[in-house]
Amino acid sequence: MLKFMSYLLEGLCMLVEERLKLIKGIAEEIVTEEELARLLEEKPSPVAYDGFEPSGLAHLPFGVYRPLLLRDLLKAGVRFKILLADWHAWINNKMGGDLEKIRLVGEYFIEVWKAAGVDVDKVEFVWASELVDSSEYWRKVVLIAKHTTLKRAFRCLTIMGRKEGEMKETAQLLYPMMQCADIFQLECDMTQLGLDQRRVNMLAREVGPKIGLWKPVVVSHHMLLGLEGAKTPEGYDEDVDIDIAISSKMSKSKPQTCIYVHDPPELIAEKIRRAYCPPRQVEWNPILDYAKHIVFRAFPKMLVERPSKYGGDVEYESYTQLERDYVEGKLHPLDLKNAVTRYIDQLISPIREHFEKNRRARQLYEEISRYEVTR
Repeated sequence: MLKFMSYLLEGLCMLVEERLKLIKGIAEEIVTEEELARLLEEKPSPVAYDGFEPSGLAHLPFGVYRPLLLRDLLKAGVRFKILLADWHAWINNKMGGDLEKIRLVGEYFIEVWKAAGVDVDKVEFVWASELVDSSEYWRKVVLIAKHTTLKRAFRCLTIMGRKEGEMKETAQLLYPMMQCADIFQLECDMTQLGLDQRRVNMLAREVGPKIGLWKPVVVSHHMLLGLEGAKTPEGYDEDVDIDIAISSKMSKSKPQTCIYVHDPPELIAEKIRRAYCPPRQVEWNPILDYAKHIVFRAFPKMLVERPSKYGGDVEYESYTQLERDYVEGKLHPLDLKNAVTRYIDQLISPIREHFEKNRRARQLYEEISRYEVTR
């Protein structure tokens, strides 16, 4: 309690402009910035919603990138309610649709965040299985469904990594309605998820006032690329940019394009060496993506080590400098890859160590490693 009060006072002391700057620093899109500024003026500690399906071993976006974003958001005075979406994972047939396995993966997720440095005293973890015991929750689900067309519901299926042709069970249509209801049931002022969740967040903004509730502010963060770069869109409507981003994101269900937080240094190096990284090209380049969104967010500078015959070591104070040299051909893809490998391993190392030394964490990891991951 004392820790939380200290955290709240810290947020009160920070100017709205400073808090807004911190939040904008992690955002790819804000809907709307004016509403966010007003929210920060009215509430010293607004409540943000985020949610995760417990669905397999933690990867770079979950175990490294998301904690880095949380660090700045918590500093801005945002109070997080993190939904461990076990029922959603069940509906989405993750872990073979086994709720007991899904629950263990959720407990493992919490251990990953502890290991990554997330102050769990400053976030509230809520299980979806607790929300569904409430009749009021299901009333919200039905109200949202009554104000959502079938076409709109199908469009929202990309939030669960599905497209219309993959629909096999009627229960899957409940998923977007439930995610909307989560936001309101948890009394969240804003949503703070990846850009791949934009469609359901915008649905919440539209439906909220229609059912006598509020319009949450939507703060969407970047989605890290998978190691193969851009992939053919798997969506099915006109929003091509988001569909490409969703199809190209790093997914823990696709091991060949993914870095896990348990990968040893030599495996991380091997994966990054094989990654898509064309010379001079910025667009859809995953290695530059990691440099921008992970390395320069976690470290003030980035050192690229290379032999003197290739120009010697060079240190970059900003991503802009690094990108300029890369585009001009002054930085070779292999040198970039080696540097990014070193920094990513440095960030993953404490997580690996936690799961080696902490008995409960190790037991969870060993158990989950035996599970078959299902999409």
